[in-house]
Amino acid sequence: MTIAKIIAGRRPEDIVSCDVSTPVSEAVQVLAGQRIGALPVMRQGRVAGIVSERDVIYRLAEKGRDCMDLAVSEIMTSPAVTVEPSTSVDEALSMMTRRRFRHFPVVEKGRLVAFISIGDLVKSKIEEVKHEAEALRSYIQT
Repeated sequence: MTIAKIIAGRRPEDIVSCDVSTPVSEAVQVLAGQRIGALPVMRQGRVAGIVSERDVIYRLAEKGRDCMDLAVSEIMTSPAVTVEPSTSVDEALSMMTRRRFRHFPVVEKGRLVAFISIGDLVKSKIEEVKHEAEALRSYIQT
């Protein structure tokens, strides 16, 4: 299974993101308000990085409350590791495990087309395993 199957039906204009110049305090409000763990950070229509809860916590520990006034570009993880729609779910899960992060911008021809989380990938793997188990049951019974 590929990322394309997971993002089928999603619209790029529905992606919640922020600009590199967005203050950290505003990004935190978006994260909390949307109940999400990360945002793709955009610069002139391209993915410049990702800002996550971890980025905010690490900078708070390092700089204190003053980090809330910084631009997101100063605390984001950059460059963002991205995947393409043709990337397999297994490959994406492996990359997340190795690199220890939980979100991927999905990029096609340089443009952000989706933003996925480890939850999206795990859900698709569970569905895949259920379908395989059902196919095996059916095969055994016939």
